[in-house]
Amino acid sequence: MLKVIVRFLTVMMKHGYIGEFEIVDDHRAGKIVVNLTGRLNKASVISPRLNIRLNDLEKYTNTLLPSRQFGYLILTTSAGIMDHEEARRKHLGGKILGFFF
Repeated sequence: MLKVIVRFLTVMMKHGYIGEFEIVDDHRAGKIVVNLTGRLNKASVISPRLNIRLNDLEKYTNTLLPSRQFGYLILTTSAGIMDHEEARRKHLGGKILGFFF
C-alpha cells in the first residue's frame, strides 16, 4: 500500500501540486511528511477502484474534476501508476485510484 501512495505523491509532485516528501519509518505503519506548495485544493481516493476504459476516461474527468484546464485523475494501468493525460497518450485504460486539483 505504501508503494501506491508514494507513486500517487510522485505524480502530484511532477505536476507541481506538492513539494518534496519523505517517508519516516517509525517501526509501525510509517509516516509520510509532505511539503505543500499551496496549490492543492482537494485530493481524494476513489473506493472501490473502478475499471475505466479509454473511451470512458472523458466521462470521469468531467464528473470528478472542476474543469478541463486543471486537475488530474490517477490511474493504475498495466504500465504503472500515471495521470489520465499520460494514460490517454499511451492508449491505456485501468483502475481509477483517485484525483487531485
